[in-house]
Parts: sequence; C-alpha cells; structure tokens
Amino acid sequence: MTHDQRKFRNALGWFATGVAVITTQVKGQKPIGITVNSFSSVSLDPPLILWSLDKKSDTLAVFNAVETFTVNVLREDHREISTRLSKQGDHSLDGLATRVGANGLPAIEEALAHFECDVYARHDAGDHIIILGRVTHFEYAEDGRPLLYHRGGYQGLASGAP
Repeated sequence: MTHDQRKFRNALGWFATGVAVITTQVKGQKPIGITVNSFSSVSLDPPLILWSLDKKSDTLAVFNAVETFTVNVLREDHREISTRLSKQGDHSLDGLATRVGANGLPAIEEALAHFECDVYARHDAGDHIIILGRVTHFEYAEDGRPLLYHRGGYQGLASGAP
C-alpha cells in the first residue's frame, strides 16, 4: 500500500498526546534534552516505557551512546521548554531549572512526572528508533495540568478538567 505521507501525518495528528522531554548525558559532555510526544507506557512488571527518536535527529548518536535517560512529563506552562528542545541544533539544558535525579541525570524542575530509566532495548522501526526503558526510579506531582499536542500544535485540557 502506498500513501501520501502528509495525509498520514495529518491523520496521526488527531491522536492527542502528552509532551515530554528526554534528558541524558554522555560522560564528560554537557547534558542534553529533546522534546518527544511518542512517550508511552509498555509494562508494569517489569516497569517499562518507550519513546521513539527520528533517525535524522541530531541527538541520535548521543542516545545510541548512553545507557540511561530521564523522561520528564511537561506541564502546560512548559511550552517554551518544549519548543526550544524540539528544534535541531541546541539541545542544551543551560538556563533551565533542573535538578540531579537519583540516576545522576538532570530532571526538569516542576515537571509533572519523572521516569529515570536504564535502556532496556533499542529497536529499528522504519525512520525511527524505538527506545525501551526500564524504569529504575519515578516521581510525580499531586496536581498540575499536562502540556498536550494535537493536530500540529500545543493544547490544554478544557476548563474543569483535572
């Protein structure tokens, strides 16, 4: 089956997703982060999550070199962080409020949740790499509203939603 890639992408855009930043660090280098909306739970036992990375990403070499990473689930007021780290080029965390997690990697302050992970597996998947992570530590906020992505733009929950 052949299909128009733009139309396929538009159809996928109807599925609203949360927005996360994946942070990591190669020993001896500065930490980096990249925005993703492909974060998903996989398994409770063992605790596994996944996210996918475009093979054309300028961070591919870094994420292929590391064995640990942190998923930071963004709040609705983190649009600027998301936009900045979604672009090719500067994935530096300089100027962002971060703290060091239990795994020694930066975690974005005030994120709704943090999932510290060891790389469990990497799978080739078309034009992306699927990275499975085994969660070694997690934390979450008791309240807050997530940053959402739908049809090519940021969205928020409707008024009255938790």
